[in-house]
Amino acid sequence: MKSSWTDLCIALAGILQCARQVEQLAKTGYLDTAQFETAVRSLFVTSPDTTIDVYGSVGNLQAGLETLDEMLSEYHRATSSDLFRYSLGVMHIQKRLKRKGEVLDVIASRLQHAEKQAQHFGLTHENLISSIADIYSDTISKFQYRIQVTGNYNYLQQNRVANQVRTLLLAAIRSSMLWRQLGGSRWQFLFYRNDMLAACHELIKQAKQENLHGAA
Repeated sequence: MKSSWTDLCIALAGILQCARQVEQLAKTGYLDTAQFETAVRSLFVTSPDTTIDVYGSVGNLQAGLETLDEMLSEYHRATSSDLFRYSLGVMHIQKRLKRKGEVLDVIASRLQHAEKQAQHFGLTHENLISSIADIYSDTISKFQYRIQVTGNYNYLQQNRVANQVRTLLLAAIRSSMLWRQLGGSRWQFLFYRNDMLAACHELIKQAKQENLHGAA
């Protein structure tokens, strides 16, 4: 896969869109169905021809791209500590996961089974989301480092919310893996921020056009 600033921004938007959904879900119980479907679908795209194939279209990542734009524009003034904590957390977990081939094999095998459920039930069915959440619990949750999700206790105690949060975190890790494969590095935020911003702005324009035409 040929890497570019555009590709890197797409993968970063995938991470941030999931992280934003985790934050909103934990605090409000609200979930954007279309964004959630994009996250779940990304888990089953294992051999994409292009980076955007992982997410279906640029329009599907508009929220994540706008969050990335906000982050790059106000790099020294994080607007949401939880959002960036979750994002950095999944990057850290992905780095550790890369060294654990046996765990990656388990995740891949179980996602293949879950994909069959998706074909039968659909991408947001509770049976599928429960299965994906179990994959996260049985693998990632066993790591010494864990992402602590904060929010409204009443929401976080609900099985539906807990399963959706774990699914989103697994999807964010998948996007982080893609970002690393494309050559992503945290140093780029310091030394190539303007290049990333330019690519991000072009992608946002494209996303808005796609969604405008889709709504017409």
